[in-house]
Amino acid sequence: MPVMKVLTVNVGRPRAVGYTDAPGGATGMDKRPVDGPVAVRDPGLKGVGGSGVVGDAVCDLRHHGGSDQAVYAYAREDLDFWERELGRPLANGGFGENLTTSGADLNGTKIGERWRIGPDLVLEATSGRIPCRTFAGFLGEKGWVRRFTRQGVTGAYFRVVVPGEIRAGDAIEIVHRPDHDVTVALAFRAVTTERELLPRVLAAGEALHAEGLRIAREYVAKYGDGRAGADTADVLQAVSDT
Repeated sequence: MPVMKVLTVNVGRPRAVGYTDAPGGATGMDKRPVDGPVAVRDPGLKGVGGSGVVGDAVCDLRHHGGSDQAVYAYAREDLDFWERELGRPLANGGFGENLTTSGADLNGTKIGERWRIGPDLVLEATSGRIPCRTFAGFLGEKGWVRRFTRQGVTGAYFRVVVPGEIRAGDAIEIVHRPDHDVTVALAFRAVTTERELLPRVLAAGEALHAEGLRIAREYVAKYGDGRAGADTADVLQAVSDT
């Protein structure tokens, strides 16, 4: 089994761009590796708190940041896949991730799975990353929202359970793995292209990102556990408008 570790810790500074509708017209998507230890803590409620990684900018608090999206991780192996697909290099931090990892199956990570990184930090997986127009504009790839969504290699968002400091090279240890089957990839498909999966994600309970949990509960209340509430085209249109 490959050793799981953090290759780099990445932070972004606010940068004015022409492809975002964020207040102030700035984004923190352009994240770069930093040296030395970096503090990670719970940023607080969405709409108020930004990134859980100290020094990292979140410019659009309407859609990003907050406790359930405190830290975003993406695997180097998946960046390598996209390098081949896009035909160009992607540096660590190139997808706006706070942690670029090695040896970790982020898409197979279970919702509610807990990772210890460094001596103290404990993170808990909450969801996959739903792409937005700012992400597409940052990469400069036409049709990126749909392409990323259909591929489903999303990386994972985490909440902070125990704050701490991390640095490049820290080992990742799985300290809790739930006994349900709701992975980051399955939860992502459920809220985007395969809404018939929404009843299944309820098995993850309160560990789910609050918005994903709300969507699943509303679906089941309306349709029960056997009917699709929206087709793929409808869902992808909604995703592209976020």
